[in-house]
Amino acid sequence: MAASQSPSKLALRDRLLTTRNRRPISEVGAAARELAEHLLAVTEVRRAATVAAYVSMNGEPGTGPLLDALSAAGKRVILPLLLPDGDLDWAAYAGPGELVPARRGLLEPTGEPLGVDAVATADVVLVPGLAVARDGMRLGRGGGSYDRALGRVPVGTFTCVLLYDDEVGLEVPVEPHDRPVTHAATPSGVIALGG
Repeated sequence: MAASQSPSKLALRDRLLTTRNRRPISEVGAAARELAEHLLAVTEVRRAATVAAYVSMNGEPGTGPLLDALSAAGKRVILPLLLPDGDLDWAAYAGPGELVPARRGLLEPTGEPLGVDAVATADVVLVPGLAVARDGMRLGRGGGSYDRALGRVPVGTFTCVLLYDDEVGLEVPVEPHDRPVTHAATPSGVIALGG
């Protein structure tokens, strides 16, 4: 999908990644704790039996505290497995000690693959991103993996991108394959989008 990326999308992505790479590690750690606190207070997350999430990387708002808190609360957490074609399979999270290095610098669970449609069984879907517009259109890293996954999620599911405060409400270039999210979570709170 990267070949079809618009120049404006590439430029925005580059600017946002540069800003993220300059964030102090203390800010990244504080953001991780604040995101976990806000998300755990959301009704949809509290009521969820299964949460599809991911392991953060490279300056992304951290997900470690959130993954541990979701597990401690008795939630079934599923994490993505990147397939060779860029699509996402899913496997159950069994703790940080059960994550292994994978392609593109990712960490993946060692559990049995559940299939690409497993994301459709989640009550809450948490996704990475670089920015989101007020209408819920999200800017990812350009591979299209999460747009494919979001295309399998039933309408009405709580879908949320995890970002820093200054990455919400930006003008995001949209392409036909892009899929919106319903919410954004930042260190300041959880924001409803698209309405």
